[in-house]
Amino acid sequence: AGNLHFGREAAIQAARDRFYRGDIAERIGKFVAAEGGFLTRDDLARFSVDVEAPVRTTYRGYDVFGCGPWCQGPVALETLAILEGYDLRALGHNSAPALHLILEALKAAFADRERFYGDPTFVDVPIDGLLHPEYAATWRNRIDRERAAPGMPAPGDPWPFAARSRPDAAPFLPPQPLAAPVKADTSYLCVVDEAGNAFSATPSDGVGASPVVPGLGFVVSDRGVQSRLDPAHPSAIAPGKRPRLTPNPGLIMRNGRVVAPYGTPGGDVQPQAMVQFVVNLIDFGMDPQAAIEAPRVATYSFPGSFHPHA
Repeated sequence: AGNLHFGREAAIQAARDRFYRGDIAERIGKFVAAEGGFLTRDDLARFSVDVEAPVRTTYRGYDVFGCGPWCQGPVALETLAILEGYDLRALGHNSAPALHLILEALKAAFADRERFYGDPTFVDVPIDGLLHPEYAATWRNRIDRERAAPGMPAPGDPWPFAARSRPDAAPFLPPQPLAAPVKADTSYLCVVDEAGNAFSATPSDGVGASPVVPGLGFVVSDRGVQSRLDPAHPSAIAPGKRPRLTPNPGLIMRNGRVVAPYGTPGGDVQPQAMVQFVVNLIDFGMDPQAAIEAPRVATYSFPGSFHPHA
């Protein structure tokens, strides 16, 4: 607006209003309609981001925060809660016994992701039970230290550790493996300022499966592919429901002070790499660069987040 001078907040609001309510929204709506899609200008105008409390666990005296079960954020936290009951340091960095426990704990958390995760606005997710220390102990009782689970284990039962009773739900049907390529994705960004404020974000979207809006230079999100079509699944697609995203930025704190924002690219490997970074940093005392650069492992013993599910 040529001769108008906005303050910073008003300028940000004006930019947002133009994107979601103005001419940009109009062009997006017309393009999606022409392509046979469902997103409308009215959808854009009604959209807003909620400010939500993070989920958290403690790991060897550190507070580790993540996003809620509308994404896969709790996977890393549940895995760490399980791993806290093992002396990984005594086993040795990247030793076979240590990596075995890390992978089996990840399989446990991914099994619970498949059974329970979905947009908590629509789905009753027992997140307090999933992250409860006593529930983590039930998984340790199931993990065989000498033998790997051959696939995704059956999910656990976190409801006895949740602060409310179990809702009626469809019985769990183990997913059938499908042959499909593994898809990589995602960017990650973090900043810490001189006052110790930390910003951790995974501002990611695909650019290979969705067309660029002519004249605007960006794609309309194709993250809807991370919803499921099975109506009994907690991540089933529904109007206004968030797909269960892979992006899941995190934050490590101790005694109220920031230790590190952390996150990574990698689709379903994101929480796996994040867990190993935390273990390298805390259990093995590595500096951040070494903790990032150390070799990592990954499991794929669960249905992938993208369709078709590898």
